[in-house]
Amino acid sequence: MKASILGLFFCGIGLLSSFAQTSQATSPTTKTTKVEQEIIDLSKQKWQWMADKNVDKLAVLFHDESKFVHMSGTWKKDEELEIIKTGSIWYKQADVHDVAVELFDDTAISWGRITLVAMVRGSEVKTEFTVTEVYKKQANAWKLLALTFSSVRDTHSIKH
Repeated sequence: MKASILGLFFCGIGLLSSFAQTSQATSPTTKTTKVEQEIIDLSKQKWQWMADKNVDKLAVLFHDESKFVHMSGTWKKDEELEIIKTGSIWYKQADVHDVAVELFDDTAISWGRITLVAMVRGSEVKTEFTVTEVYKKQANAWKLLALTFSSVRDTHSIKH
């Protein structure tokens, strides 16, 4: 009797173990490291600050030499902050669908697929983008060096 119960126990553990391995292997997402998650969270916070037009927090996040590539041009930190402050482009809502982060020493690159709802020149627009963000660790804080918007179809996917 004890042998039967013990055998059933080990059989159950083996079955659960094989199921867990199968579900991990077929899962489209991979585990993120603590630093990768920090970048993902920082990026999400950035989108909220942009929606809130919180240029004070963004000024701290943006590196002094940062560049921003939009569909209509490329500019530096001061112009991006002015655009946000005045509402020339109002990033009302960024729905993040997928994010991949890669780390290179003190540099992090984030690729995010988003649906952006924005007010541009008085008209509300909804656009699918892949956004590339480059961050560099300086002292104890991450600074955004570059932000590039690439217009894509809603079927676009990011390779992890």
